Amino acid sequence: MGSASSPQITMRGFGRRAKHLVTSSPSRFAIIIFAALILIFTGLLSLPIASADRTITPLSDALFTAMSTICVTGLATVDMATHWSPFGNVLLFIGVNIGGMGVLTLASVMGMVISKRLGLRAKLLAAGDTNPMRAHGGPVNESQTVRLGEVGQLLTTVALSTLVIEAAVAVTLYPALLWAGIDPFAALWEAPYYAAMSFTNTGFTPNAGGVTVFADDYLVLTILMISMFLGSIGFPVIYTLAKHVWHVKRWSLHSKLTLITTTLLLVVGAGVFLLLEFDNPATFGSMDAGETTINALFLSAMTRSGGFNVIEISDLNGSSMLVACMLMFVGGGSASTAGGIKVTTLAVLAIAVWSEAKGRQSVEVFGRRIPSDVQRVALSVVAWGATIVALSTVVIAQITKADIIDVLFDVISAFGTVGLSSGLTAQLPDSASYVLAATIFMGRVGTVTLAAAVAATSRSQLYSLPVERPIVG
Repeated sequence: MGSASSPQITMRGFGRRAKHLVTSSPSRFAIIIFAALILIFTGLLSLPIASADRTITPLSDALFTAMSTICVTGLATVDMATHWSPFGNVLLFIGVNIGGMGVLTLASVMGMVISKRLGLRAKLLAAGDTNPMRAHGGPVNESQTVRLGEVGQLLTTVALSTLVIEAAVAVTLYPALLWAGIDPFAALWEAPYYAAMSFTNTGFTPNAGGVTVFADDYLVLTILMISMFLGSIGFPVIYTLAKHVWHVKRWSLHSKLTLITTTLLLVVGAGVFLLLEFDNPATFGSMDAGETTINALFLSAMTRSGGFNVIEISDLNGSSMLVACMLMFVGGGSASTAGGIKVTTLAVLAIAVWSEAKGRQSVEVFGRRIPSDVQRVALSVVAWGATIVALSTVVIAQITKADIIDVLFDVISAFGTVGLSSGLTAQLPDSASYVLAATIFMGRVGTVTLAAAVAATSRSQLYSLPVERPIVG
């Protein structure tokens, strides 16, 4: 009698502990979920059935690929077009779609499974994916992107938008691939694969040569850019557009800042690349005006987190690689499949600097005031991101002794989960690949989420110290 009830008691105890973890520290739970998924996919990708030659993939390569897949990065230490078997490619396809849902959104779903319902804590967790301030803690009023009552609808939007957009992109891509000369049966697989890799901003390619085989096919490049753009603006923006597509006045401040900043970075980035590369015979120097324009736009879009490349990164001028680093560091929209510090972070800091220069008492834009706690989090995200990039660059440069611009480029590509490479990643020794994998994880999980996970153990300070102003500047 006692022995029969013992397993039930044990399961109840495990259930209580799991539920406590979900409700007490959503950010740490999200990190645990992502880490567990990476370990699971590492094991699966290590299986002989996952490789084309039916051999066990080395741990360093399997771990790096799993990290790059779940974190929708796109960097690789193996030849993605030839190393993996059909089973391995299916794993990659599933992995990028799981990762594309977002760390906190995914943890929300897992939390719902454990707690059996979407309670207040789970709603706070899901809202944290649309607005990192909720994971950070503290009151959120005007900065709130999606109201708690709408979180259930948002989760539905995440799942449906992923399914619908990828399906639409695949259906559109299929005839485009046929016109490009791809075998009809091969296109049946490549179309949904490219759709998933573009919408999730991953950048893996199923064919030898990758996107370079479509260098002159503007239709395929345009479809990939549109898919990448939709994935990079973020699910809250897609949610807003779905509800108020023709009512701009009803758009949230977050949606306005995301769309405006994303468009500006796309156009300005393309213009800068045109200016820096127009006389480079290895890149734009041998192209006509039409080719140069579409390739500049494609390069600008993909450095934001897309990861596909028509032009060899190693052929770019050093100045262009530095500009690409800046764009990769910024990344895409919050709660999107893109990485980086996010465009809204850049927008908030730019508006704050402008307001300070104008001598304004508060930071205001579009008839709304941005509270100081949002500004502090934005500054913290940039500071932590820069610190992670700097440390990883120093360590990998010391290990490999490679050119610093190549190391910096691949490190920022990893942190921003972009997937572009100077060619260094494929040549990294195991020790350096582990460092780069850790950079990918920190970049995808997000500096705000990591900070919130640590801050969950801190105590509230119920007193204030005397004020003293140090000299700055």
